Amino acid sequence: MSTRILLADDHDDIRSAYRIILDAQPDLTVVAEAADGASALEQARLVRPDVVLADIRMPKLDGLELTRQLAGPEVADPLKVVVVTTFDLDEYVHAALRNGAAGFLLKRSSPALLVEAVRAAMAGDTLISPQVTVRLLRALAGQEAIGQEATGPAPEPVDPLTARERELAGLVADGATNAEIAERLFISAGTVKNHLANIQRKLGVRNRVGIAARVWGERR
Repeated sequence: MSTRILLADDHDDIRSAYRIILDAQPDLTVVAEAADGASALEQARLVRPDVVLADIRMPKLDGLELTRQLAGPEVADPLKVVVVTTFDLDEYVHAALRNGAAGFLLKRSSPALLVEAVRAAMAGDTLISPQVTVRLLRALAGQEAIGQEATGPAPEPVDPLTARERELAGLVADGATNAEIAERLFISAGTVKNHLANIQRKLGVRNRVGIAARVWGERR
């Protein structure tokens, strides 16, 4: 069954480019578009898409508030929202994730990463642009290290990571996407997802951000 997507961006050319990229995938379909945040909110509640791609800076309602109203902690039946922006600002990343975003992409990201972000959101994962990931994870690792000074090091997983899982976790920490990991290790995208699921279970983390934060903490 095809993943149904709502595009929310105030630039017609951006929406057109996204539609071309996404509609070219056999498992993805753009079902609605909106040129401002208020219209996006209305359409999202009416159409109930599987994923919303939302720009941050839009008229009437910005993408961060749109994300909060569609996916925030207080939403009873949240939608999956991937935030897309031109602006590489930490405050935007943190606000988007705090408001329930299922991904954070820079507009200069590749078409392949846009597609992967939508698929990751559907799989319950959180994909962040590699340009942002390393900086964000260094900060997370620093916070974890401060906490460990008081509580001691993070416990070792009961079921240790295999050599291949450690290799894959390291690539995640370096900001590699699933597609890049698959190409680097000569394995299928499905195998990458299986490895990630096993790593998350063993480390007791929720997503790839948690995996990478643990790796950065060990590298310090």
